[in-house]
Amino acid sequence: MLRSRTRFAFLCLLSLCCALGALSARASTPSSASGSVFLEDWTSPELRESIATGTTTVLIPIGGTEQNGPHMVLGKHNVRVRLLSEQIARALGKTVVAPVVAYVPEGTAHPPVAHMRFSGTLTIPDTVFEALIESTARSLKQHGLRDIVLLGDHGGYQKNLVRVANKLNREWARDPTARVHALTEYYQATQTDFVQTLKARGYSAAEIGTHAGLADTSLAMAVDPMLVRADRLTDAKGFSAADGTYGDPRRSNVEAGRVGVQQIIDASVKAIRHALQKRANE
Repeated sequence: MLRSRTRFAFLCLLSLCCALGALSARASTPSSASGSVFLEDWTSPELRESIATGTTTVLIPIGGTEQNGPHMVLGKHNVRVRLLSEQIARALGKTVVAPVVAYVPEGTAHPPVAHMRFSGTLTIPDTVFEALIESTARSLKQHGLRDIVLLGDHGGYQKNLVRVANKLNREWARDPTARVHALTEYYQATQTDFVQTLKARGYSAAEIGTHAGLADTSLAMAVDPMLVRADRLTDAKGFSAADGTYGDPRRSNVEAGRVGVQQIIDASVKAIRHALQKRANE
């Protein structure tokens, strides 16, 4: 009996030592970009090597911090564009994703207009926003990335992204090393294909809405259910522009949102591939 207990204790000690050894080995192993498409997860040498071996496309995901009615979190756009950018990058291959831009134009602060009337919304001037995107694109070009894709999850600044892309592309017209693509197809998919799909499923235009309604809320639920306060969706009094909601989110659901998410990804991947092929033929 004593020998059995001694042997058991020895085996337990041996297992513990092996486990600690494995943890130590993992802790001493240098981190790498293996498995990640996010630039901020890579070291500088890892990124440099990846660019040298063909990673020449970069996505700049642009979100925003704004009110989304009484039932969705302020950072909805930031979470959504990060996760969708990851899936788009993986579908494309040889693509890296820059950090999310969370500060965008949301109207004037004094006097407060639009979303700025609601607590938590953050805004910056159009000129500051465009300078931020422009400087980010210039930085990425400097490091050897050739196709810089602007992905905007918010409708309000789409014109700003187009303006930045046009400005830089005019400046770089004689320099074939880099181009900026304002991918309006990303946002447009939520306003066209997804809306038509929802209507075909029996949802009304009044429900679908334009902000924080059924379409917007379903997309958020599909990306991360924690973005939505599900208990608020049962509010019998309904929703209105007075509480920051333009639509009726009460029948929002994950299944519908997943369809929209896939439509955004498919439209974006198709548009980026088309842009890259067009560049290759120039």
